[in-house]
Amino acid sequence: MRFAEALRQPGLSVVAEVKRRSPSAGDLRPDADPAALAAAFEAAGAAAVSILVDERFGGSIDDLRAARASAALPLLAKGFFSTAAELEELRDAGADAVLLLLRDLDDPSTIELMQTARALGIDTLVEAHDSDELQRAVDLDADPIGINARDLSTFGMDRAAQLQLVATAAGDRVVVAESGIASRAQGAAAELAGADAILVGSTLMRADDPAAELAELASRPLVKVCGLTREEDVAVAAEAGADMAGFILADESPRQAADLLPVPETMLRVAVHVGEYEERGADLVQLYEREDGHRARDAVLLRDGRAVARVLDLPWEEQDPGHLERAGRTEGRLMLAGRLGPDNVRAAIDAVHPWAVDAASRLEVEPGIKDHAKVRAYVEAAR
Repeated sequence: MRFAEALRQPGLSVVAEVKRRSPSAGDLRPDADPAALAAAFEAAGAAAVSILVDERFGGSIDDLRAARASAALPLLAKGFFSTAAELEELRDAGADAVLLLLRDLDDPSTIELMQTARALGIDTLVEAHDSDELQRAVDLDADPIGINARDLSTFGMDRAAQLQLVATAAGDRVVVAESGIASRAQGAAAELAGADAILVGSTLMRADDPAAELAELASRPLVKVCGLTREEDVAVAAEAGADMAGFILADESPRQAADLLPVPETMLRVAVHVGEYEERGADLVQLYEREDGHRARDAVLLRDGRAVARVLDLPWEEQDPGHLERAGRTEGRLMLAGRLGPDNVRAAIDAVHPWAVDAASRLEVEPGIKDHAKVRAYVEAAR
């Protein structure tokens, strides 16, 4: 399968990167074995593997050859390439795709390299860092396009700008969000902005078990703790490993929060509204319609006013014995909610395989006040 085709598969794809060091972070995994890592990433579900072949990252073209000998999935060669001869050498070493940095290439050079790659039978990942470079990539008809959150001159990160560019670029071409993704929530944020894939390197290289970290970032359901009203409860949810913090802003709820509370950058904030709502700066809005003066049972999850997932708020007990079967037939991204807790969330996940799970009332001492032991047990069971 070609590199671009592998990233077009349903769901969020992951390009797992092998690099021994980073100019911004120093040594990451000096003893990294590209052959062993490529094979492990393939077994863990990576759509492709990126190999740094530049000595500034502790890499070489021999790393590409080693990875090719051990894994069948597409390989992306990453470095600073500017000549047709380099692309031919990379193809011969096993590359299925090469990175082209618009920061370092003018348009005629990029076109020439894209044409060379096409003639060689390999793909190009054309990388943009800002809106001007993104427009150049679009004008050049690049596909896939990589959008890097890191400024390679300063090594600074701007994830919000990256997500805005991802949303702008998303459409009829493959978009890859690159750099700075260290949590399941950050990967989901890129996905909801419109990314088809994420490229993850440093986070995997720092992990004790890179393949297990890859599976953690890519495949498990997102875990939301809702009805939060206190900073200490947010802190416990974050420490336990929850991905989303929910703040109910509807007047009729006994769990109403005065406003959104701060969360770590590894989490997403979700504002929960009934009927009309106003933007409060949340990453996502969970919106319930009002029916006959009451909150509807199900909801929609919105990003910038666009529906990105359905929320099925079901009675997870004996009142509705067919709920799991029906939920399992729901297409698209699905968040399960309603009477979930430590004792039943795993059974719900195993039966439905949802994109996310959501719990509130069964994690409480009283409405709006969390039982920290239950929060930890719920998150552990869901992850």
